[in-house]
Amino acid sequence: MARGERRRRGAPADGARTAERAARGGPARRNGRGGGARGAAVVAALAVGVLCLALGLSGSWLLAWHRARRAVTLHSAPPALPPDSSSPAVAPDLFWGTYRPHVYFGMKTRSPQPLLTGLMWAQQGATPGTPKLRHTCEQGDGVGPYGWEFHDGLSFGRQHIQDGALRLTTEFVKRPGGQHGGDWSWRVTVEPQASDTSALPLVSLFFYVVTDGKEVLVPEPVAKGQLKFISGHTSELGDFRFTILAPTSPGDTAPNYNVFWTSNPGLPLLTEMVKSRLNSWFQHRPPGASPERYLGLPGSLKWEDRGPSGQGQGQGQFLIQQVTVKVPFSMELVFESGSARVGGRQALEQLAGSLLTQALESHAEAFRERFENTFQLKEKGLSPEEQALGWAALSGLLGGIGYFYGQGLVLPDMGVEGSEQKVDPALFPPVPLFTAVPSRSFFPRGFLWDEGFHQLLVQRWDPRLTREALGHWLGLLNADGWIGREQVLGDEARARVPPEFLVQRAAHANPPTLLLPVAHMLESGDPANIDFLRRAFPRLHAWFSWLHQSQAGPVPLSYRWRGRDPALPTLLNPKTLPSGLDDYPRASHPSATERHLDLWCWVALGARVLVRLAKQLGEAEAVAELGPLAASLEAAESLDELHWAPELGVFADFGNHTKAVQLKPRPPQGLVRVVGRPHPHLQYVDALGYVSLFPLLLRLLDPNSSRLGPLLDVLADSRHLWSPFGLRSLAASSPFYGQRNSEHDPPYWRGAVWLNVNYLALGALHHYGHLKGPHQARAAKLHSELRANVVGNVRRQYQATGFLWEQYSDRDGRGMGCRPFHGWTSLVLLVMAEDY
Repeated sequence: MARGERRRRGAPADGARTAERAARGGPARRNGRGGGARGAAVVAALAVGVLCLALGLSGSWLLAWHRARRAVTLHSAPPALPPDSSSPAVAPDLFWGTYRPHVYFGMKTRSPQPLLTGLMWAQQGATPGTPKLRHTCEQGDGVGPYGWEFHDGLSFGRQHIQDGALRLTTEFVKRPGGQHGGDWSWRVTVEPQASDTSALPLVSLFFYVVTDGKEVLVPEPVAKGQLKFISGHTSELGDFRFTILAPTSPGDTAPNYNVFWTSNPGLPLLTEMVKSRLNSWFQHRPPGASPERYLGLPGSLKWEDRGPSGQGQGQGQFLIQQVTVKVPFSMELVFESGSARVGGRQALEQLAGSLLTQALESHAEAFRERFENTFQLKEKGLSPEEQALGWAALSGLLGGIGYFYGQGLVLPDMGVEGSEQKVDPALFPPVPLFTAVPSRSFFPRGFLWDEGFHQLLVQRWDPRLTREALGHWLGLLNADGWIGREQVLGDEARARVPPEFLVQRAAHANPPTLLLPVAHMLESGDPANIDFLRRAFPRLHAWFSWLHQSQAGPVPLSYRWRGRDPALPTLLNPKTLPSGLDDYPRASHPSATERHLDLWCWVALGARVLVRLAKQLGEAEAVAELGPLAASLEAAESLDELHWAPELGVFADFGNHTKAVQLKPRPPQGLVRVVGRPHPHLQYVDALGYVSLFPLLLRLLDPNSSRLGPLLDVLADSRHLWSPFGLRSLAASSPFYGQRNSEHDPPYWRGAVWLNVNYLALGALHHYGHLKGPHQARAAKLHSELRANVVGNVRRQYQATGFLWEQYSDRDGRGMGCRPFHGWTSLVLLVMAEDY
């Protein structure tokens, strides 16, 4: 995957993907099809040109100003989603959700100024000093495994969290009603991991509410440190009330309560603020047992940092209730919407106790039934363990959907590679984003090429969620048709990204994987999908046109990723982060002469999908513009002439290259690159791996193609790509296999097994296995064997560790990289369902 900061690789901030420009193809469309914004920009440029002439300013200054402005100007095409699509008036059932994927448990509204809720916890006395406060998902905090057992993406979820001696279960369910998103309730159950109950831990739960502006919170105490409920009002939610019910415990009937109320310090600082206030010792006295000390928040309800207005100077409020009790126990938090209790519904029973239990079990049963109807794993003969893996894969992906709002930093495309250094980044306009995330612990934000794979699964479950996500991503389009590949929106997202990786470069592209779910939507025939695609078409067209033009290669119909790393003496092979494949070996010496095979295939796929969509929608002008391009790329000779390497017997990149490069120690610099003979020259790049398979992966080859057999040969050869755990990313026979890219940069796409590409490979094998041709039987056999390898390994690793992983070792199958990784690794569910 191309993560800008992944493993702190020292890559450019963009982390990989976006694109520069090269003029090719038909004229820009008008009327919002990619040309409308350009037409308006031309008028603006002419006006500014007149001003520049009057002021004696140069043409180069005008061009630079014009490019910089367009980079941070939103596209003029009509939005793909209706106005206020995230509001409670338009989508009340989606207004509240677990849209904070980076915290272990929390909810928020889909709003630029949301009301947020969350959970923290700490085991008292487990270690000397301040107890470990759990709040945000972290790679190295020792918590785990954790993840959603069930999550329907809408109104219900159940999650299990293992934290040392503790096992927490967090559950929520929503109840519709009123005009503001309805009611919802939480249940948090804390149990000991071990069967020995002689020394039960003392645990503090912290329930909190945060406002982000002038919203009103009014806590109502029932006793010292204990809140009866919290009343509130916001313009979007109207009147509401939170109730924190007393814990239910078989042995501890005397919980302790502490409370803290202050102004909102900023969402990234919540954890540290609570830690800093856990500085007073209190006594917990359970009936019939010895008292225990615990660290608690200030014991009385006292507003701190009160501004002149009495409401924290307008920056919002932070109200947190601490409840300390011996395990095992459970607690419930109930949110009630005032508008759900108008018109004769005043006596609506609180969603708590047995009513909550009934609702949770009813939703769990409905999830299991819907899951089987959708994916049919039981009917296909998959084991109960594999079905549970499928539940977790889907639920983890849906439970990782977040809602973000903010401004990104963009470095404009100045038209000449390398010129970005001469300008400063600028703020993109404030935008919302509703998206799944790759990893709650390591990448809890939106990544463009990941999202296309995410939505392949989400749309099978709930096409409406996919329309929402795609509509939001297309809303990020700038005036040129560019979408930043990594979206760091809002304080919480920004706090988890190193500053050097915040900036997105408007010359860098990313694989257009959003077109994969678009193609599936087109095939579905669902009228709601077609209506959405009709609204989205101008933006899809503008985005594809930008990709095709900006990434043009050195010869007609060739393409080149902009944004490769420079050839530094410390790098074995400069990375190509925009491709998404990071350190996959390319031409050893980056140059403008390169032709990138995977990008050619992405553009060919995009042209095919856009032409099919344009024909279905009756967009004759777009068909006339894109049809010739698609036909040229469909022609077998085009791919052969540009990328077939006879001396290698496979498709390949082309560029200034030599295999005679290696890292050697050279004190005191450390490892440095040494280039031997033969010297680099223009040739096909001998780097057999995922890139070599792209014409197969994207199903661009005719089933009778003479090139299909050789690709199946290398795919099935254990000396090259085949492993017992899935297809490896780089051939074991490659000199780059398993090699570091620098002293501090371990291999990433140089052998490990990745689920997204294995999913594409399985889909292609399934496709060719059902088409008549000389390779039909072999493709079908390879599909069956590869599917067994991939599913078997992911299942074994999940059973052993409780996690889905970012990648898997091709040598022993173990999970590697970050975890949990419920992004594209969740595609294992579609593999089990044989749904490609």
